[in-house]
Parts: sequence; structure tokens; C-alpha cells
Amino acid sequence: MEMVTLTIDGQKVEVPKGSTVLEAAHKANIRIPTLCFLKGINEIGACRMCVVEVKGARALQASCVLPVSEGMEVITNSPAVRESRKVTLELLLSDHNLECPTCVRNLNCELQKLAEELGIKSIRYPGEKHAPRYDDFSPSIVRDASKCILCRRCVSACHKVQGVGVISPNHRGFNTIIAPVFDLSLAEVACVNCGQCIMACPVGALKEKDDTDKVWQALADPDKHVIVQTAPAIRVSLGEEFGESRGAIVTKKLPAALRRLGFDRVFDTDFTADLTIMEEGNEFLERLQHGGKLPLITSCSPGWIKFCEHYYPEFLDNLSTCKSPQQMFGAVAKTYYAQKMGIDPSKIFVVSIMPCTAKKFEAQRPEMNSSGYQDVDVALTTRELSRMLKEAGIDVSKLPDEEFDDPLGISTGAGAIFGATGGVMEAALRTVYEVVTGKELQNIEFTSVRGVEGIKEATIDVDGTKVNVAVAHGLSNARKVLDRVKNGEANYHFIEIMCCPGGCVGGGGQPILSSEERWDTDYREVRGNAIYEVDRSMKLRKSHENPAVQTLYKEFLGKPLSEKSHHLLHTHYTKRPLYPEV
Repeated sequence: MEMVTLTIDGQKVEVPKGSTVLEAAHKANIRIPTLCFLKGINEIGACRMCVVEVKGARALQASCVLPVSEGMEVITNSPAVRESRKVTLELLLSDHNLECPTCVRNLNCELQKLAEELGIKSIRYPGEKHAPRYDDFSPSIVRDASKCILCRRCVSACHKVQGVGVISPNHRGFNTIIAPVFDLSLAEVACVNCGQCIMACPVGALKEKDDTDKVWQALADPDKHVIVQTAPAIRVSLGEEFGESRGAIVTKKLPAALRRLGFDRVFDTDFTADLTIMEEGNEFLERLQHGGKLPLITSCSPGWIKFCEHYYPEFLDNLSTCKSPQQMFGAVAKTYYAQKMGIDPSKIFVVSIMPCTAKKFEAQRPEMNSSGYQDVDVALTTRELSRMLKEAGIDVSKLPDEEFDDPLGISTGAGAIFGATGGVMEAALRTVYEVVTGKELQNIEFTSVRGVEGIKEATIDVDGTKVNVAVAHGLSNARKVLDRVKNGEANYHFIEIMCCPGGCVGGGGQPILSSEERWDTDYREVRGNAIYEVDRSMKLRKSHENPAVQTLYKEFLGKPLSEKSHHLLHTHYTKRPLYPEV
């Protein structure tokens, strides 16, 4: 590899040819502030916060897009550089809605942090502001243009990472706005509600729809029996909101925290993740052995489902008919659990704690009421739960360990790994292998479907039957896999698709990291590794060994794919238009 040597602030730095000045400075532990920059996603030099002086250059240069050259001399902290950054920042602030104390991103805002670091005490350029636009028609995502700084990070996330592309810069100059085409609402276009735009946004211009008031009201209602379920990925992310290290495992802190909020019962979505495997695994075997539609594609990621409905409706028959674990839980809670506990199901209020903004959309789908009621009443993100806990003065890191409640709180390691990309596939293979062969699986870790590579492929030998599988995470990777199937370039039997990069650990409802925090380590990989640590710590690691799931079938459902399970736990999906119908 050809190397280049340059000098930054008097320090010699050697980096590979083709590196940028910003990368070279980072290697030398010299910090250059950025705002529009998001490594590997948005590197466009638009905001000009990262400008530096380069010997021989007539103007300041944007370090995030400036290639290094042999012998280059760079100064990152001259009077001209500091003044340029201050002017740029003041101009941004002059058109920014400065309601910082009441903003959802207060104290976690990259613009706010830069203003503090650069010592901005006043704004010298008061002037015209953009007309406010507030779009809260989506069930999942709120867009507040008064806080947008036009960095385009959300645009790159939507176009490049997800391959959806429903938001772009509209108009020109001062009138530029980041919005769907024709300034439509996100609810009117083919947005999949994934929330990756929120994760990319450095300020409060994008946020999840806040449903915490609905939960507070339910908890205060003595006539409601309020129960809560927590998704697998929450146990490796919530702790970060309370000062714990990245990927800290807080599995047993969760029940303690949620009981202190006032929930009547605290359950685990991992229970219905195990239930999903029982249904989906048997559905796969039914299709494989009896000439059903293949490849079977997993259906537990609601952002992916909506993407398929909009962009690949020809694959709707390939989707598993299984509801997601979130929705299965709601259906079971308002039937089996209500019956077992002698509670009127109309009084049961089901809350989900999810790493995902698209779960809010899924909970409101009209198909999700097979229990006779809306299966899930409210879906909250990790961030919303964090805000509720902080409002109540509850610090997760200081709580004792407690267990989830029975019977819907018992789970296996297979249910836990749903939180990482490849986890659903691995959990299904653990069960399918033993159901088909009648033999105990000696090595239950299918490492070939693990990791953060965008697309993973493997061939699994199930007692002489070769099963071709694929795992994709991030919708741009889903496109590649589906296009290969459409073009006859791949022959898969089973495909797992997760909407968000990294799977649920990287979901759009998870704690938001700044551009700098995302630089050196892939937080999704760290959380994913923690998920596998949770799995390894479990006594039971295969879904079909979950005693509570076995009891559910014995007492209520009968068997996987029974008439009752089809009614409660399965659903259907519908082709959706790409553009509003007029």
C-alpha cells in the first residue's frame, strides 16, 4: 500500500494514499470539528465546519473531502480557521429554532456542542428565517424543518444506506428544504418508517413520534391492566442512556425499571420470538417439503415489510405469514393471557419497548387485531423509555437485578439473538434441524450467518438436504438480494432481511450517537456481540425447548400452524403505491 507523509500542526503523519486530511488528523489524534460529515455515509464538504489552512492554497479547504498529498502542510487551528468556523456556525444558528431546553436532542445535539466548544455567546447575523414546516402525520417520524441545518446526512442515509430515497433537497438557495417530493408529508410517500434518518440527523430536525403520554395515562388508569414487553435489542442498548458502556447488558435491570414505572406485569418479547420460530420454522418446512413458495423470507421487520409492499410486491407471496414477535405477543396477551388470568381483554393495555420506529406503524396496521382488539396499543422506542425513566427519577444502572414475570417472560437464547442481523436465521436453523432430524444439534452456533457484512450466504446441510440461505441487513442490501433472485442469479430457500443496518441493535429507535462516536467502532457490531453473549449465558438456547411456549401450545394453540395459531399469529400483506394516488 502506497503511503503519504504530511504535516498537521507540526506533527508528521503517515497515511495511505487516497486518505483525506480529516482522516489523517484523526489518526494523529488531532480533532477537527465536523457537522455534515458522517463517515462512509455523507462526505460532501457542505457545512464548512472542518476547514483547515493548507500551505500554498489560496483559500481554506474542507478537510473531509481534501485528499492528502506528499509533503502537504496543514494547520487546523489558526486565527483564520477559528474565525471561519465561528462565522459558519453563527450563520447556521441565525436560521435555527433555538428552543434548545425543550428540544428532544437537548444535550445530545452536535450543533449545540459545537456552539459550546467554539464559545458562541451571541449571533452577529440576525436575519430572515425559513418558514416553519412541521410534519407529524407519519405514525413513526416527525420532521421539523425549523431545526434543519441542511447537512444532508438524512438524505444520504435514506438514499445510500436504505436505498429508499423519499427525502431530498427541494427548491434552491435560501428556500432549500429537506423533504419528500413536492413537500409532501412522510405519511404520503413510500417511507418505510425505519428511522435511519433520525439516527443520522445531528440536531432535532427529525425525531420519533412521542407516545409516552399515552403510556403515562394508561399507567394512571386504575381500570387498565398495563403490561409491557421488551424487545431483545433493548437489553444491550438502554444502559447507554444511563452512562453504561456501549453494548452493556442490562437484561435483569429492565424488569426492575419497568416495575418502578408502574407496569402491572413485565414480560419479554423474546418469549414470542421463540413462538415465532416455532411457527416460521414449521412454515419453512411445510413449504420446503410440499412444494410451497420459495424462498421463504422472514417477516419480523416492519420496515422491511413496508419496503416489500412498495418496491417488491412480486415477493409478497414469499413473505412468511407470521406476525412479528411484537404483534404475536399482543395477540397472545389479549387471548391466552387474559383467559389464564381471568382479565377482561378490553382492559389489557399492551406496551412494547422496541429499538424500532417502524414498530409504531406496525402496531397501527389494520390487520393487527386478530385478538378482537388492537394487538399492541403503544410501541415506544428505547429513547422514549429512557425519557420516561429519567422523568420518574429511575437510573437503570443503579437498580437491582430482577426477573421477568411468568408466563410470557420465559425465553431462550434463540429468542435473544433476534436482536442482531442473522439471528432470526440462526434461531430458525437450530429448531428446524432438530425437528427434521430428531437429533440433538451438537454445534448450535451458525457463525456463517453472523457478522456485520451487508449480505451473508451459506449452505446448511439438514440431514442430507442442502438448504441455501441468505441474510441481508439494510434495505440497499435487501435490494441486491431480491434483484439476484428476480434475475435468476441465486437459488435460495430461506432469506432473512432486517431493515436496519446491523439488525435491531442498529434500529431507528436506539440511542443516537454523534458522528465522532461512530468513527472508530461499529456500535452495531458491539451491541450484536453483546446479544450473542446473552445467548451463550442462557440455560435454554433453542426455541422449541422453551417450556412456556410448549405449555402455550398444549393449553391453547394446539400445535404450530394450527387453525387457532393461523388466526392469531399469522397475517397478510398488501401491495402499496410508490406515490400518492390522486
